[in-house]
Amino acid sequence: MRRLAGVLIAGALVLGGGPAGAQAVAGGAAAVRDGGLFGDGGVLAYGAAGFFGSPTSAHLAAPVTGMAATPDGQGYWLVGADGGVLAYGDAHYYGSTGRRHLYAPVVAMASTPDGQGYWLLSSDGGVFAFGDARYYGSRGETAHGVPMVGIASTPDGHGYWLVDDNGGVFAFGDAGYYGSLGRVNLHYNPVVAIAPSSDGHGYWLVQGGGEVHPYGDAPPLGEMRGHPPVDGIAVTPGGRGYWLVCNNGEVDAFGDARYLGGNNHAVPRPPIAGIVADPAGAGYWLLDAADFPVALDHPDARTDLVDIAASQLGPSKRGGHYCNPYGPCEEWCALFATWVWQKGGIHVPRYSFVGDVFDWAARHTRVLPVRARPKPGDLVLYGTGPQSARASPHMGVVAQVWPNGWIDTVEGDAGPGPGGWTSVLVNGPFPPLNSYIFNGMPIYAFVVP
Repeated sequence: MRRLAGVLIAGALVLGGGPAGAQAVAGGAAAVRDGGLFGDGGVLAYGAAGFFGSPTSAHLAAPVTGMAATPDGQGYWLVGADGGVLAYGDAHYYGSTGRRHLYAPVVAMASTPDGQGYWLLSSDGGVFAFGDARYYGSRGETAHGVPMVGIASTPDGHGYWLVDDNGGVFAFGDAGYYGSLGRVNLHYNPVVAIAPSSDGHGYWLVQGGGEVHPYGDAPPLGEMRGHPPVDGIAVTPGGRGYWLVCNNGEVDAFGDARYLGGNNHAVPRPPIAGIVADPAGAGYWLLDAADFPVALDHPDARTDLVDIAASQLGPSKRGGHYCNPYGPCEEWCALFATWVWQKGGIHVPRYSFVGDVFDWAARHTRVLPVRARPKPGDLVLYGTGPQSARASPHMGVVAQVWPNGWIDTVEGDAGPGPGGWTSVLVNGPFPPLNSYIFNGMPIYAFVVP
């Protein structure tokens, strides 16, 4: 199966077994491909953007969900779902939420203009300020179930905007309100990102379908309708152009932005979780978050099933795109998931077609609709129904359920690992009802042991 996307835009992370938010050291080799400079995994640099390191050899406590750059472009932060922070290059560590038990995952990050601090945003609207970043307010007690997806700082750092997936914009500090899509039902095409204009008197909102909506003095420069789900925007240093990125790595340039490369020629295509502009030059970074190993925390339900699934993280041990240890050389996401259940003592046949797993569960265990709340160890089925491979293309094992209902999963045959092999990877966190925008395909059911 194709490799899945992670969360849409910036978020947070921590080293497993080490101090929360410990500063990382830059390093690792780089390789050139498709006009860009690729790091040793996870952080892909293009144009003038440099590679300063990534945690591909560390076991992280939560999936990576995004990054932000320092003002001179000589460093960046990586952040993950639990709110921990890692710093590379000239980026400094100022604190994290890595040791807190958050109600909802961190999904966005913004740095202060001088690079001496940053804000983290959780999907329930909570804002956490570190360094010289000041707290000006949040939606943590008023979001009422509408996920927040983006945060953007004003040019002077004395305010910020928050945006939810329904297009609602909320201004704090000296940030001005210039309009929103908040009165429109965007359930099937949610907003995924916000970016401010250069003087802070406007902003762009980006929907997953590729639509770009300018407000205030932000000019209309173009959009990407009809492409795979769009999950990020990065504005050029002068504010007269921007890049949009799809979760398959495709990049498009608008205004004075120049196309400097993308990862859309890689097969299978990796999940690109976001794009960040080099503030000091013509360049950008793409974040391939699934390249980072994760040590999963799963405090309830069938932890044995999650442990079994997580024990297989990494590239396929048989090599090749479809050869695998779980069955014949064919697409093997269902073979992997049913292998996990068999190892856990559940007498499910070793199916190779996702729809067969659904039919078996309907006869022998339980099937839950996508609006239900799954538990760790349940199986997640992607697509629109069990009737065909086109309608039922992929599946995985639920690894963690956040208090607000977002999930992480472990999925086999989910993308290229080291050497180009397909891998068992951690995917998420993401809200099941918006899986299409996060993963390029919806969820149609969960299967319960």
